Amino acid sequence: METGRIGIDAGGTLLKIAYEESGRIKYRKTGYKEAKELLNWLKLISPAASPSVTGGRASWVKEHFFPNARLVPEFEAVCTGAAILRQKEENTSVGQFLLVNIGTGTSIFLAGEGKCDRIGGSGLGGGTLTGLGSLLTGTDVFSELVGMAAVGSRQQVDLLVKDIYGGGDEPLNGDMTAANFAKGNGSRKEDLAAALINMIAETIILLTSQLAMASNVDTIVYAGSTLAGNAPLKDTLSAYTGAFGLNPVFLANGEYCGALGALMADGPTRN
Repeated sequence: METGRIGIDAGGTLLKIAYEESGRIKYRKTGYKEAKELLNWLKLISPAASPSVTGGRASWVKEHFFPNARLVPEFEAVCTGAAILRQKEENTSVGQFLLVNIGTGTSIFLAGEGKCDRIGGSGLGGGTLTGLGSLLTGTDVFSELVGMAAVGSRQQVDLLVKDIYGGGDEPLNGDMTAANFAKGNGSRKEDLAAALINMIAETIILLTSQLAMASNVDTIVYAGSTLAGNAPLKDTLSAYTGAFGLNPVFLANGEYCGALGALMADGPTRN
């Protein structure tokens, strides 16, 4: 069956597509070892397609698979896709929000109401989880690292405020981190994975909370492939975001913001 419009997000780690079939938007993703198979499948089901492509490897997709593809600026695509997904979920128009897109690294945008300004970011993200996770645990398999973190305890790795004071008279919440990985020697792999995910979440929310205050917004929309199937990261981000008095929102299909935004560059969907 031939598809309608196609949006492709060729990111640093994953290739994600959003495509229109029978008036509905569908999604698929793959790592780059299987990317050629997915792109050739697209060519097979829609040989005349001229997809819209975004992301750091967009030129590679255009050169090797779809010479007539339209290249869409990555930031524009991500913000557009996020705004569409958020509006669909809330079934109403939405105001401005901070979009925290956690992919290989993390980008933070002031989005909504037609805005798409990248106002911050961090090198910590999914690439950190798999790269540093491999050094700490011996595996770079995303699902395995997430599984370890789910049963680990960062308290065996991180030095907490209560570890320093110990008498219950701490000037801060005793469970706050005083120093990441300060107790790391001899820790279990599961505990190291838990501490790693916590460090990523802490860094992201500390940056995000400052930017939210400066931008006068209180809604933080989280998206990106690193959140997919990653309950430990979602739970930690949700707790920290709420602790700062901000409202966390996790988009369903949020890992496809870029692909959806690229698809929408050709006009409104019928879905």
